[in-house]
Amino acid sequence: MTTAATLASPARPAERLRTSTPWWMSLLAGIAAFTGTGSATLNGDELATISAASRSLSGMWELARHIDGHFLPYYLFMHLWVKAGTAELWLRLPSAVGIGVAAWFLVDLGRRLHSTRAGVIAAAVFAILPAVSYFGAFARSYAFAAAAVAFSFWALHRAVERSEVRRWVVYGVAVALVCSTHLFAVLVLPAQLLLLRRDRVVPMLAAMALGCVPAAVLGLVGFGERHAISWIPQRGPEVWLKFPKMAAGASGLGLMLFALALAGAVLLWRAAPRGAGALPPWRAAPYGVEEAGTARAEEAGRVRGEESGGAGAGESGGARVWVFVLVGWLVLPPVLLLVVSQLVTPVYVDRYLFVTAPALALLAGLAVAALPRFQVVAAVVVVLLGCALSVQEHVTVREENGRFENIPWALRVIKAEPDDAIVYGQSQLRTGFEYYADSLMPVDVLKAGDAPSPDGFGYPERPDAAAALDGRDRVWVVWRGSKQSGLDGDAVPRVAEVVKAGFKLSLAKHSAELPGLTVALFVRR
Repeated sequence: MTTAATLASPARPAERLRTSTPWWMSLLAGIAAFTGTGSATLNGDELATISAASRSLSGMWELARHIDGHFLPYYLFMHLWVKAGTAELWLRLPSAVGIGVAAWFLVDLGRRLHSTRAGVIAAAVFAILPAVSYFGAFARSYAFAAAAVAFSFWALHRAVERSEVRRWVVYGVAVALVCSTHLFAVLVLPAQLLLLRRDRVVPMLAAMALGCVPAAVLGLVGFGERHAISWIPQRGPEVWLKFPKMAAGASGLGLMLFALALAGAVLLWRAAPRGAGALPPWRAAPYGVEEAGTARAEEAGRVRGEESGGAGAGESGGARVWVFVLVGWLVLPPVLLLVVSQLVTPVYVDRYLFVTAPALALLAGLAVAALPRFQVVAAVVVVLLGCALSVQEHVTVREENGRFENIPWALRVIKAEPDDAIVYGQSQLRTGFEYYADSLMPVDVLKAGDAPSPDGFGYPERPDAAAALDGRDRVWVVWRGSKQSGLDGDAVPRVAEVVKAGFKLSLAKHSAELPGLTVALFVRR
């Protein structure tokens, strides 16, 4: 008869229990993320990174006082990084490294919770996610946040396993990194509170409180900058239906992995020890013991468990708590982000929840590793099936328009003649056009300064478009959004100003995806 313990057993009894973590999995994950770096062009958020990081320290502080204050730690890091250049590959390299670091922590956390095989499978699943390919080739802090979150759960497991001051210090540092990489990454921390126990309340809460100091500071800064995210619409619970797609980066793959994650949680729960001193079957021997199942190994493991209070703890239900912790890591951030949106201000944006992707991969890895046999075959099937279900998304994120703001395309549309003018519907677009322009550009008639505004990413411009266009017969207008948003509505005031100055529409083209870019040519009536 098959029992829950049998289902959870990750390998044959004679399998070697390794203490080392396969570093090559982190390398493969980083490479997988980096493969799309040179294809998709930079979008507005990444150009904002260039704009912010290229300023002086005082300039970055002035910017942080008005907008993107919670990104200040990342901008400080990139301020040093861009001193070596601003090429696409170089700008995105830190994010790919962040994905590799997250994968390493996934492997070792999977080993600690179940087996090395579980960690390797989790890292492999993580590497094939289209979301990882996107954010691992994205010059923003989201990959850093995922790595910091994985680090925090890994550090917490070590601290709970053996309560030592230095381990709690490492955990506190990990929490501080979570808080510094992205403000809403802190939404994973409530899941960690499930591990509170009377004998560890003081060190755990002290480490978490000190680590959360950056979040408190950046949160206060961000609260004063709510106007900067006024573009975010109010969301309802229906967004949770799209969460599997967001976490994985593809609908079919997301649904498959959520089903596996649920199975992994159930199997881990059923196989958890129920009695005092009991160990899960995969932890019958401590790390480094080659043969499991002997009386000596069982006794050694029990002593280790009693000392640790962790997943293999003598404490009844210790392993079961980790089931709730991992599930909380996955599902609490979207729930809490929507709560913040409803109670404070709309903040629900899918990319803020990329920190849940490692949890999805880890739970899926645990499910596959918990099969009674053929775990390797099942892992290969899951990875290959996952690739098949997400091949289109992988292709999309690696296309030139993979970030949905294709400035090189817009430059190819613009066929400038002598004395042509250009007007930007949003002045911050100027950063991207100046970054990519490699040929004759129309005259930027509204530009009033070479540096962006100290309190934002836009540029100072002349207020009178009609006067600036005096003597011009053709003007190119570029704006972020659809053709209708600029031509049929009032979302792009610069278009109306050009028309009022005596021009009529001659040509309008929009890039493939929304919001995308629109390029329009206006000629004198």
